[in-house]
Amino acid sequence: MEIIGFGLAFLIGITLGLIGAGGSILTVSVLVYVMGISPTSATTYSLFIVGVTSLVGSIDYFRQGLVDIPKGLFFSFPAFVMVFIMRKFIMHRIPEVIYQSENFTFTKNMMVMLLFGLLMIGASYSIIKSRKEAKELIKSKVSYWIIFLEGILVGALTGFVGAGGGFLIIPALVIFAQLPMKEAVGTSLVIITINSLFGAIGDFSAGVVFDWAFLIKFVLCTISGVLVGGYLSKRVDGEKLKPAFGWFILVMGCWIIVKETLLK
Repeated sequence: MEIIGFGLAFLIGITLGLIGAGGSILTVSVLVYVMGISPTSATTYSLFIVGVTSLVGSIDYFRQGLVDIPKGLFFSFPAFVMVFIMRKFIMHRIPEVIYQSENFTFTKNMMVMLLFGLLMIGASYSIIKSRKEAKELIKSKVSYWIIFLEGILVGALTGFVGAGGGFLIIPALVIFAQLPMKEAVGTSLVIITINSLFGAIGDFSAGVVFDWAFLIKFVLCTISGVLVGGYLSKRVDGEKLKPAFGWFILVMGCWIIVKETLLK
C-alpha cells in the first residue's frame, strides 16, 4: 500500500498545483484510509506535509507579486496561535475513548474523522463556487475584525483535524479583505504554511514522535506533483477542473461520515 500511497501523494501535489486547493483534505484521507495511519497521527503528519508543500506552492505567487503580506500576517497571527495551542496543550489531552456504552463507543479518532468529513462537505461548496460568484460577495469595506475572528476559527479547526483550511481562508480574504482571487490564493498558501508549521512545532514540543523517513518521502512525492501541476496549470484552465474536484470532495466527505457511523 505504500507505493499506492506515495503515488497518490504525487496526485495530491498535481491537484494543488493545478487548482490551488484540496491538498490537506486529500492528504489526511490518504494517510488514514490508504496508508493505515491513525487519524490522530494523520493530523500531525498532514500539518508538516501541507506546511512544506504550501511553502513550495507559494514561491511562484511571491514571484508574481500575488501575496499580500500585511493582510496575510494579520490573518495568520490568531490562526497560528490557536493551532499551536490546539496541538501543544489540547489534542493530546483528549481521551482516546470519549463515550462508551454497551452498544456504542465514541472515540477520539472517530470524532476527528467525523469533523473532517463535515469540513470536506464545507470545502466542496467553496471549491465548486465560481470565481464570479466569489467576486459578487465582496463588500465595500475591509472587515479586519472578521478576518481576525476567522483566523481564530481556522486555527482551531486546523489544529484539530490537521487540514490547512484553504477553503475557509480564500473566501475570507476575497470577501472581507477585498483581495483578487489569485492574490487570495497566494496569500492563503502563505497563511497555511505558517499555520501548519506552527502546528507541527506544537506537536513536536508536546513530545509527538515523527517518522521522518516516511514524511520526507511523502513530502518529496507531493512537491514533485506540485511542480508538475504548476507546469500543467499554464496549459490547462484549473478553474474548469474545480467543479468536478469539488463534487469529488463532497462524495468523499459523505462517505467518511457514513463509514465512521453506520459502517463501524
